[in-house]
Amino acid sequence: MADADADAYLERLTPVGVRTLGVLSALEAAQRRLHPPVLPELKQRLTPARDQLADALAGFRDAEVPEPLAGFHETFIEGAERTHKAIDQFVRPVPAEEAIMRVLGSMKTFSRALETFYGLIRFPPLSQYFLEESVRDRYMDFAVERTDGPAVGLQMSGGSDNPAGRGQFALYVPETYDGTRDLPLVVALHGGSGTGREFVWTWLREARSREFILLAPTSVGPTWALMGSDEDIASVSRMIDFASANYRIDRSKVLMTGLSDGATYTLLGGLTEDAPFTHLAPISGVMHPENEMNGNLARAKGRPIYLVHGALDWMFPVQTARMAAQQLEEAEAQLVYREIDDLSHTYPREENAAILEWFAPELALN
Repeated sequence: MADADADAYLERLTPVGVRTLGVLSALEAAQRRLHPPVLPELKQRLTPARDQLADALAGFRDAEVPEPLAGFHETFIEGAERTHKAIDQFVRPVPAEEAIMRVLGSMKTFSRALETFYGLIRFPPLSQYFLEESVRDRYMDFAVERTDGPAVGLQMSGGSDNPAGRGQFALYVPETYDGTRDLPLVVALHGGSGTGREFVWTWLREARSREFILLAPTSVGPTWALMGSDEDIASVSRMIDFASANYRIDRSKVLMTGLSDGATYTLLGGLTEDAPFTHLAPISGVMHPENEMNGNLARAKGRPIYLVHGALDWMFPVQTARMAAQQLEEAEAQLVYREIDDLSHTYPREENAAILEWFAPELALN
């Protein structure tokens, strides 16, 4: 490959790369602010970014690609097209009754774009994107290639036909893992309409930056076992056993966390007898009534629990979280209660650092 050909290609890549990363960041920010009353404002703000990315892509699809970069180009275009589809789904006008489902569809497409781009983390701008901001200037420290030992990076169970489908999981092991020390484990549960394949991105940047193992299960049924028989606790426990058999996991530091239905199940399944979790961090969920009848509240005594809820939550009003906090305090849990004034029923990514440093102080970034 002639240097001139590579330089010409990179010159054409730069503007579309900048626009694509900008849209990824904008979608992440919009996801944090999701709240029905502000949805029109979010759509208005994102529309110019959608149009700018479309223009940049139009000028890049016909770029001459040096043969050694053909694979990179194909993957990048796939990720950029998914990014554009995600933002277009978000901003495109729809009837009011379809708005929430359309936004949820956008977030699913967004997660697929992230999955595509993660395959290109050797490309410096993407490597930096998938790190926390304070360590992005050290991205080369995370550029480890291992040819022996257990698999590292992002892995999906279920095979190519059913990656992280029902009862399956997404597992992330830092590329820097060398098997010389035990790592904490974070088990992150999706919300009612999600999967582990999608929810893993809520924590992957932190897992990569701080070096812990991340497991994102998918519920056996359409959502977590909040009614009827519970197949999920056994399923998740088997996943943890699988991870422990293949990687060095510190079983004294196993955090279960989750959003919405995943948060409700964190307190329901996470407090069952013999559950393998040492810490619980439910976010935007409720205290299931079953907890009062099955002995879970008694088992909450002395348990470190980090409870997060939004004052703007429209699905589970904040009063439900305040009652849950009171119940856990009366049960003598080691409770941290965080009520976030501007949080609706969505995920507060900025809270991850505080949760991790509460859970395992050695995970603090220097």
